[in-house]
Amino acid sequence: MEENKWFLSIIQNEFRNGKIDLNSTMKLLDKLQITFDYIHVKHVFKKTVDKRKVPTINIEDFRAIYRTIVHRPEFHELFCTYSPNHKILADTELITFLKKEQLETEANETTALEIISKYEPIEEVRKRRQMSFEGFIRYMSSEDCWIFRKDHRIVYQDMNQPLCDYFISSSHNTYLISDQLIGPSHLWGYASALLKGCRCLEIDCWDGSHNEPVVYHGHTLTSKISFSSVIHVIDKYAFAASEYPIVLSLENHCSPKQQEVMADYLESILGDKLLSSAIDDKVPTELPSPEALKFKILVKNKKVGTLEETILRKGHDSHGETGEIFEELIPSEEDEADEKTPIYPKTDSSKRKCEGRSSPPPRKKPKMKKIKIAIELSDLVIYTKSQKFVSFEQSRDTQKCYENNSIGESRARKLVKHSAPEFIAHTTRFITRIYPKGTRTNSSNYNPQEFWNVGCQMVALNFQTPGVQMELQNGKFLDNGGCGYILKPEFLRNRNSTFNPHKVAGESSPVALSIRLISGHQLPRSNLSKTNKADPLVQIEIYGVPEDQTKRQSSVVKSNALSPRWNETFTFTVQVPELALIRFNVEDQISLAANEFLGQYTLPVLSLSKGYCNIPLFSKAGDNLEPASLFVYVWYY
Repeated sequence: MEENKWFLSIIQNEFRNGKIDLNSTMKLLDKLQITFDYIHVKHVFKKTVDKRKVPTINIEDFRAIYRTIVHRPEFHELFCTYSPNHKILADTELITFLKKEQLETEANETTALEIISKYEPIEEVRKRRQMSFEGFIRYMSSEDCWIFRKDHRIVYQDMNQPLCDYFISSSHNTYLISDQLIGPSHLWGYASALLKGCRCLEIDCWDGSHNEPVVYHGHTLTSKISFSSVIHVIDKYAFAASEYPIVLSLENHCSPKQQEVMADYLESILGDKLLSSAIDDKVPTELPSPEALKFKILVKNKKVGTLEETILRKGHDSHGETGEIFEELIPSEEDEADEKTPIYPKTDSSKRKCEGRSSPPPRKKPKMKKIKIAIELSDLVIYTKSQKFVSFEQSRDTQKCYENNSIGESRARKLVKHSAPEFIAHTTRFITRIYPKGTRTNSSNYNPQEFWNVGCQMVALNFQTPGVQMELQNGKFLDNGGCGYILKPEFLRNRNSTFNPHKVAGESSPVALSIRLISGHQLPRSNLSKTNKADPLVQIEIYGVPEDQTKRQSSVVKSNALSPRWNETFTFTVQVPELALIRFNVEDQISLAANEFLGQYTLPVLSLSKGYCNIPLFSKAGDNLEPASLFVYVWYY
């Protein structure tokens, strides 16, 4: 009775003329504070008016439309299980539901009253410390019932470990917003990445006119932007999404003269945000922590000499000797610079051959060339000195903790395949950055999971390119409050670890996972569909160590994108849950041979909530497709 009075009190004024059209229907639905998809409402509205062959509906028609979209039978079944009269949940009954179904063992009277106060729309019911079905709908559809654990939506991990103990959200060719040959370079690449919590940005620096360094993809027709404008944008958005340190990975092709200009811009624009000296002016025996480097921006670049020498020189003269140029012999195969693919490929293919070679066999002594580095820029490199990777053995014997390696995707993949334990031993000590091979001229991405499996910290992806790879990236870094730093599992931090992703044995405790796929709600429509019809199916995929890789698929629900029901249960045994991600992928079966993507959601297995959960769906571009969602029941132990 009270529900009916509440409903009429909101809508009856709109029906003073007896009928309303589609636009008024949408406005009225907004007043009822439920999120709706316009196409779905339009379709249900059209079905109603087509019966009468008039473009308007009456108050009873509106009530029927509202119930069709809002009064989900799966919610009602659940509500009635705990409501003796099928109309009201008392606070005690809500507590029972929270404990038994949502596995909130600490739920109490305060918990129940907070939920009632937040979601119950009917004042009289709220005052009686009760919840109507309308309130229950709003609660079950809310972020409080998302599949992503509430306690993982904030920074909850230990942030006081050395930097090398974390996975770090990392972007490749951050300045590009399209392909790597003729696409535009744009400042939005940096702003967008930072707003997504990215903590390692790449800047390709080249000599520009009028002594102004520029940023673009060298030897290609990508457009150019000024280095100074890039640093201004970084300064503006640096800590908008996270307060933890940013690493600027410089691909530095500039002359010493323009390197001095770069150093000047870094110092003058970033000011106190720039880390320009070691903490307490001490040479580290291990890297500082993200906590110790909060609100700091680090420069990753080649550096001549050691950090000890920089500290000593700065101790004598805080500004160094301006204009001084260092020269150093380095291997001619210079990290990522040789992975870049020019429009007119070089005839020398030595880099490609070298890229595919694994670490253990002896390598020919590389040709050496001189690189010139301005002292002003060299002195800004503190804990992130770029160091050419030769072999795991050489790194173990000679590499310092503040020296970082960059390894191309192809070579890294062979090292993962043939030398995974050695790779893990390496990443327990040194920050290792993986970058895409140069032949990915369309800015496609590799699967980052295989490199996370061996502890690589900076697995750099093209953030501008949508697809499963970026969905895995976004899903992984949802964790720990989206701060861009994820503490690696203990078996990827322990220097005596025996973990091998190819032969899992005892380092982790398996998790038995059960997911009951119940229903979908207001799913996106296929681009090929002009109605709200779709034949949806759901794929549930696990990404992790090779043994955990699996995919299960639901049945197809015919012609129903508004409220498909599956009621199917899927079970998984996840051997290494600390590294596993789970992806829910919704597709429309266009034909027996082809499906079209509708939406997805990816998150870490250990970030799954238990109990009844809704799963928000996101587009390929990463946009929330609200109110599109899945409804599931999750259990694991």
